[in-house]
Amino acid sequence: MGTESETRGAADAARTRGSLVRGLALRWDTAVGVLLVAVFVIGLGSTDGFGSADNLAFAFNDIVEVAVLALPMTLLVVAGQVDLSVASMLGLGSALTGALWNAGWAFETIVPVVLLAGAAGGLLNGWLVTRVGLPSLAVTIGTLALYRGLASVALGSDAVTGFPQKYADWAVDTTTVPGTFLTYPVLLFAVLAVLTAIVLHATGLGRALFAIGAQEEAAYFAGIRVKRIKLLLFVVTGLFASFTGVLFTLRYGSARADNGLGFEMLVIASVLLGGIDFDGGKGTLFGAVAGVLLIGVLKNLLTLNDIANEVQVIVTGLLLVASVLTPRVIAAFVERRHRRAADSPS
Repeated sequence: MGTESETRGAADAARTRGSLVRGLALRWDTAVGVLLVAVFVIGLGSTDGFGSADNLAFAFNDIVEVAVLALPMTLLVVAGQVDLSVASMLGLGSALTGALWNAGWAFETIVPVVLLAGAAGGLLNGWLVTRVGLPSLAVTIGTLALYRGLASVALGSDAVTGFPQKYADWAVDTTTVPGTFLTYPVLLFAVLAVLTAIVLHATGLGRALFAIGAQEEAAYFAGIRVKRIKLLLFVVTGLFASFTGVLFTLRYGSARADNGLGFEMLVIASVLLGGIDFDGGKGTLFGAVAGVLLIGVLKNLLTLNDIANEVQVIVTGLLLVASVLTPRVIAAFVERRHRRAADSPS
């Protein structure tokens, strides 16, 4: 028969295992992943054509720009920042692509120029946040309007078409990687997602991002170059946003100043839905990707069932509210249970 200390140790170990299991079960990103699988299975059983290769290629390709934008946005939000100007930078990238194409530039020359413009826009955002000391929410609300206005100046209300067919074919959902239903833009997103996951979860930079988001002042005194890292994040976000402008232009075969209008809502909704804490310091890239895919699958499923676009917007809004509210309700519930357990006699 064991001693009292051994019995107490076994009980403590059991409680620890139970806490770990409950913690895993309550992880929001895990729940979103399970919900994604459930919605996918429901779609397969309820909607004709949902599981076809053509539809899956269209569904994933249709959300690819939002998915690409969600990658740097995840890093930003983990670090306690946000960039609401990403959709406007997408529109500016598209408008520049059209304006330079109209001016007779080679497409291979246009792309680097557009990427540099995106990096410059991100640099402006980052400079205002890190050097001037303005909050990122206020800054990027302002540059949201600025970049969309610059897009209108660059292209006006015109729509430019006629881009090189070899690039246009690469971006559309009817061209897939041989033997799969994945399009080349989706494959590119997958590569970028893996690289982003490595940066966030397996490097010192990723640990620094979590530290900055959790407690910026403590991170600074720990020797982390907070301002430099945040500035880099905004530059990378601008770079990704301008790239998605080129991608969007090729996919639809049309450069317009209003391309990507409203995408910032979808990007933020996807990131928060995936469990990235808006206060910073918490979340996983898996959750963000699962959030993007869940919104994409739901959108496709609703479209196939002839649900109006207005209803789809309402569903996205409800998901956004749920993604912010539910984890906080669960955390409060768990904290209350722990407090009661600590106060109860052993």
